[in-house]
Amino acid sequence: MPPDLAKLQSSPRDAGRWQKAQQQLLNGRQSQALPSYRDLARRFPGVVQLWFELGIAATNDLDFALADQAFQRAEQLAPGDASLLVLLGQQYHRLRRAERARGCFERAVVAEPDSIHARLSLAAWFERERRLDEACECVEIALTKRPRDTQARCLHALLLHRRGCNTAAETRLRDLIREDPQDANVKISTRHLLAVINDEFGNYTEALRWLLEAKAEARKTADIVRLQRDYDQADARRRELLASLTPAMMQRWRQEARPQQSPPRLAFLGGHPRSGTTLLEQVLGAHPDIAAFDEPDAFVQEIWNQLAPMNAAQALTANALDHLPSVRRDEFRRRYFKSLGREPAGKAAAAVWLDKNPSPTTALHFWLRVFPELKVIIALRDPRDVVISCFFQNLMLTSTNVNFLDLDRTVRHYADLMDVWLRMKDLGGFAWIESRYEDVVTSLDAEGRRVTEFLGQSWHPQQASYYEAAAQKVLFAPTYNEVTKPVHNRAIGRWQHYAAALAPVQERLAPYCRAFGYSLA
Repeated sequence: MPPDLAKLQSSPRDAGRWQKAQQQLLNGRQSQALPSYRDLARRFPGVVQLWFELGIAATNDLDFALADQAFQRAEQLAPGDASLLVLLGQQYHRLRRAERARGCFERAVVAEPDSIHARLSLAAWFERERRLDEACECVEIALTKRPRDTQARCLHALLLHRRGCNTAAETRLRDLIREDPQDANVKISTRHLLAVINDEFGNYTEALRWLLEAKAEARKTADIVRLQRDYDQADARRRELLASLTPAMMQRWRQEARPQQSPPRLAFLGGHPRSGTTLLEQVLGAHPDIAAFDEPDAFVQEIWNQLAPMNAAQALTANALDHLPSVRRDEFRRRYFKSLGREPAGKAAAAVWLDKNPSPTTALHFWLRVFPELKVIIALRDPRDVVISCFFQNLMLTSTNVNFLDLDRTVRHYADLMDVWLRMKDLGGFAWIESRYEDVVTSLDAEGRRVTEFLGQSWHPQQASYYEAAAQKVLFAPTYNEVTKPVHNRAIGRWQHYAAALAPVQERLAPYCRAFGYSLA
């Protein structure tokens, strides 16, 4: 045991301070935890875990320079610890520092060549960067060391799928499923990927069967009832608040808008997940004067979580939101823009900052209270295609994503989110535009120009080849692999392959089809 760690643990007072700081960090009170971490790291500078946790606390408190310093110090203390290097890589991923994240994963492999975890972490990163040959090499080396490793075999199947070798991928997946691996994530991922492959083959009945099996396995990994209850309670509070807002409030908020020097203009790109938001973001972000932010957590962490606590007793009323003090609104703005500052250099000088974030569309009233000058773009897509596409996602279970475990609740989530948009559009008092996915993929230049001009910019030729720039980026949206390809219309009308499964919920989707101009025929 390192001397500093032994010394810290032998001091009841210091050990107690550390434990308290850890609890504060877990509970989101990083500003309270930071002084203790700073002091403990100064007095016990040889404790790796202290520096690592200090880096997390600093990240959460938006002190990115301190976070860098702390993470670098942790690595200096334990350069041969592959597990630590993987954790550091994950933190740099969170900080959107792609080069540093990759470097940590690479050094983890060098530090412990026999570590399967390190090699698979690097392979997963290479896959995200679309460096498939290097990803395959990592997995193949892992499999030579441990041929029966189920995670390695599952990732290998994914890489085969990414390379278009679906028949080979399907064979490996079926072999793996027959062996009944105990890893829950492998159980889910193998079945989900088999569903995706069969969908691409046109075997839609088989695809749906495997998808339902994946959902059934996912249900075993979390307290589904609790997650659904949390979601339902939050939705009820949101609906009550929205019903109490008035057009007069919205007009008053708009009048309170003040010109901002940095950034010059802020825009929000929302809509339901799987409505083409990532595609539209990449088209707009290819403009040299538009800085597009790919699902940053700035708004969620710095504004939404503060204004919509899980505790119902602390829920904000419409009156309280209307009278939100200007001092607090200014602090929200400051922290939001500072949080975006973790993004790569060079974006600050852009004329427009575009925050693409589908799920926070449900908090559009909070967006407009803090940023009344906000320009809002809402991506639309045939509601039936949206529902099927969301149902096909394999996402970590949260109180939101739990809705995608069955079609009934997927439709409910669609209605809940789009009801927010319809209500806000009815209230008015802000600048907005709707953009249909079908128009983007069938007439990219015309629709792209229309939305670009809404942001006050002229269409730029390089926007038409957005996928070339996208292929050079590390993207963070779940659809990171899909938007690096030229635009196509193959996903239009996908829902028809699953019409029988959708039949029980079609009537509930009909009002939204009509509202957004989609034929029910």
